[in-house]
Amino acid sequence: MTISIEKPIFVTDKNEDKTGELRSDGRFSMPNIATEEEVALLAPEMNAFGRQFRDYDAKSERQKSVEEFYSLQHINQTVDFVKKMRAEYGKLDKKVMSIWECCELLNEVVDESDPDLDEPQIQHLLQSAEAIRKDYPNEDWLHLTALIHDLGKVITLPQFGGLPQWATVGDTFPVGCAFDESNVHHKYFLENPDFHNQAYNTKNGIYTEGCGLNNVMMSWGHDDYMYMVVKENRSTLPSAGQFIIRYHSFYPLHTAGEYTHLMNEEDKRNLKWLHVFNQYDLYSKSKVHVDVEKVKPYYMSLIKKYFPESLKW
Repeated sequence: MTISIEKPIFVTDKNEDKTGELRSDGRFSMPNIATEEEVALLAPEMNAFGRQFRDYDAKSERQKSVEEFYSLQHINQTVDFVKKMRAEYGKLDKKVMSIWECCELLNEVVDESDPDLDEPQIQHLLQSAEAIRKDYPNEDWLHLTALIHDLGKVITLPQFGGLPQWATVGDTFPVGCAFDESNVHHKYFLENPDFHNQAYNTKNGIYTEGCGLNNVMMSWGHDDYMYMVVKENRSTLPSAGQFIIRYHSFYPLHTAGEYTHLMNEEDKRNLKWLHVFNQYDLYSKSKVHVDVEKVKPYYMSLIKKYFPESLKW
């Protein structure tokens, strides 16, 4: 059967065209009919705590812990710290395992920086992947990207170094240049040593305009780590997929539109797909669980297509 719904899914502006196609701005709107089985994938009006998504000002115990998280992140994410983490984790000497083994490990991780959901991470991955799969059936690389985009969060587990959450999750931002005010809880950057370093606190800092994000150091966390894993294990995932993995937490860029002066032409092309992905990454969060065993064979086939059987982590 089909169920009519009053508003389109994954549309950020209610007045925009609802054609069910990819629009010129890189955002996507869907038709307003869903099958009964698809209802679980619809974007909810509110997050799991009954509030607007990414509301960092709401007064609650969850929001209090999120703000404490960002105070630690903003104070400690410096150029020197990022260089140290890149050198350490770039060795990829923590473990040898498959993509799916890592997916299962992620059941042990809950993201303390997320104001919207406290579910195990594997469900968020599958919710995002299944929602994208429904709307983009021919873009299998995008389905797989959604499945693996957060796997880097395993660096918070003891066997991967047990990094604190502020060095694992949360919104990312460039280091080595001024911290833009679009960063959530920007006030805590005042206590970051780099904030007062004249080499780092100008708009371009140590970079040049149009240098390309590949030449920019981002705050350390699961995004950059997973990008390293993908690249160094010679995945055949397209450039856009790797871009999504590396910058999906870079909200000051893909949502606020800041730091664009550092982008090159390839970044601008890939940003279109990140805009598409972000709507599923954020708004597919739900308390309704995906049947893991039912969808596993499909994702295993994609893993085999784009990755070696075992990877260095």
